[in-house]
Amino acid sequence: MRAYDLILKKRDGGTLTREEIEWWVDGIARRTIPDEQVAAWAMAVFFRGMDARETADLTRAMAFSGETVDLSGIPGVKVDKHSTGGVGDTTTLVLAPLVAAAGIPVAKLSGRGLGHTGGTLDKLESFPGFRVELSRDEFARQVRELGIAVAGQTADLVPADKRLYALRDVTATVDSIPLIAASIMSKKIAGGADAIVLDVKTGSGALMKSLDGALELARLMVDIGRHLGRRVVALVTDMNQPLGRAVGNALEVREAIATLRGQGPAELVELCLAVGGTMAWLGGRVPDPEAGRRLLARHLEAGDGLAMLRRLVEAQGGDPRAVDDPERLPQARYRQVFTAPRSGYLTAMDAQAVGTAAMVLGAGRARKDDVIDLAAGLVMLRRLGQRVEAGEPLVELHFNDPARLEAARGWLERAFTLADEPAPVPPLIHAVVGAELAPGSPAVPGSTAAAGSGGVPGAGVAAGVTGASPAAIRVTEVAPAAGSSDPVRAGAAAGATGAAAVPSGWEPLVQLARAARQSAIAPFSRYRVGAVLEAADGRIFTGANIENASFGLTMCAERVALFKALSEGVRQFRRIVITADGPEPAFPCGACRQLLFEYAPGLAVWVDGQPAPQPIEALLPHGFRLQR
Repeated sequence: MRAYDLILKKRDGGTLTREEIEWWVDGIARRTIPDEQVAAWAMAVFFRGMDARETADLTRAMAFSGETVDLSGIPGVKVDKHSTGGVGDTTTLVLAPLVAAAGIPVAKLSGRGLGHTGGTLDKLESFPGFRVELSRDEFARQVRELGIAVAGQTADLVPADKRLYALRDVTATVDSIPLIAASIMSKKIAGGADAIVLDVKTGSGALMKSLDGALELARLMVDIGRHLGRRVVALVTDMNQPLGRAVGNALEVREAIATLRGQGPAELVELCLAVGGTMAWLGGRVPDPEAGRRLLARHLEAGDGLAMLRRLVEAQGGDPRAVDDPERLPQARYRQVFTAPRSGYLTAMDAQAVGTAAMVLGAGRARKDDVIDLAAGLVMLRRLGQRVEAGEPLVELHFNDPARLEAARGWLERAFTLADEPAPVPPLIHAVVGAELAPGSPAVPGSTAAAGSGGVPGAGVAAGVTGASPAAIRVTEVAPAAGSSDPVRAGAAAGATGAAAVPSGWEPLVQLARAARQSAIAPFSRYRVGAVLEAADGRIFTGANIENASFGLTMCAERVALFKALSEGVRQFRRIVITADGPEPAFPCGACRQLLFEYAPGLAVWVDGQPAPQPIEALLPHGFRLQR
């Protein structure tokens, strides 16, 4: 292959094969392709795009262009989350310890910020002595022993993405949705997580300014995850104003501590519970995201998340006393308020300008080698929709260098729109892509995805999903994106066999089974099966079919779920749900029926698409039981 030929092929709108993409990524990582040709290829992708299969292949190749983190020795489903970035986005500092406190392993690789504020690693370094650089072995060991680790990406992870992003950054090709999706997801895949929850921001303070662009990115990343055998759900959330009140590193740490004490801003708490509830669901801890939300709310009220944050800080060399006494965190020497120039309702905010003001004060980096002032930043005193009077404080500025103050105030002067009449406030959560909430939540008008829509109503998404509370959102599964090589038709993602009504009380298990199906490895049959087995004590075990080139070693989804449960010491079972791609119900094979008959007598079995559950004895009327 020649680099020139692949640039030409993509420039002319061609579709690259997997082999061509793997060759290209290897050349980026090994630096056998010069910068000018990598940049030219990135520009060709910027204008011509990539289909879902190409983007998944690019993601896979970049994820494995270097070393990866092996978390397979850690029990349970390892769950990660990623935010596409925003202003005052403090979720990881709250969410990671709270989810870990609920017994779900959190393996979080984070980065440093380039822009309005620092990244998660910069914020954590507000704790004196906190060590963000962990080896892969240290990282995995801490997740196994503590249940949580938050560390920086090591130099040998996804080296191809590092080089490609650096060139995109200087060639005006950052805003390519396929390249954004591949960059994010390659790091998540290399990080070793089994399931990923994405927080895709939209609005004036986000990378994706428009809702349509954010939805496109969310759909693509969910589709990539499915191509690569990961469970992925994306929440599209609002960034037309800072998420919390604090914008800046130590200030956001203070706010996270207050939130874990039950004293945080309502919007920050709400989003953490919504994202965390989904993480708990994907982690198999609960039957649906709403149950996950309730679980995390209980841990938040009990103070378990705060205790886990203290343990995390101590484990990584930080001073845990700062969790109990935030006065130990960095503090700025000066404070000053920015006041409203007139009376009126706060109807709009340029969140990017607010973030830039924080950066000017020292809270962020304009260049990679800039030194962050951990104490600098802003505290927002008013939110969209509120009325303010002329001269009333809008923002409190925290700074150490008075020479920066005038420029920061200049950015704030253009950030706020005041009007005589109030205007609607954007919802916190616009849409959720990639799964279904348990029925019982009120359906949202227009929430049924049209074929090929990507699982979110097309033109009607803003009217159909926007404005609903998180508990009221009906989350739709994503159909394959345009150009996807996935042969499953659009309706199959939501359960093509599910024509019959789901039995009352079985809905959460059915949704888990349909989600489990996405983890199937079925390269030969292209027929994915998912199963969810419920133990008598309420524990949930999921399974998906795993095919093998020798065929005889293939394992059915039902047996995967059963063996997982048996290996955990479970011996009493209540129900099982089985669902599959295709129009016909997926009844268990003879081997699965015998094993379920033997180990789970009295088990109720519902096959997606059937009118009612049946006892396992009805599926195997003369099953064999060894009498000892």
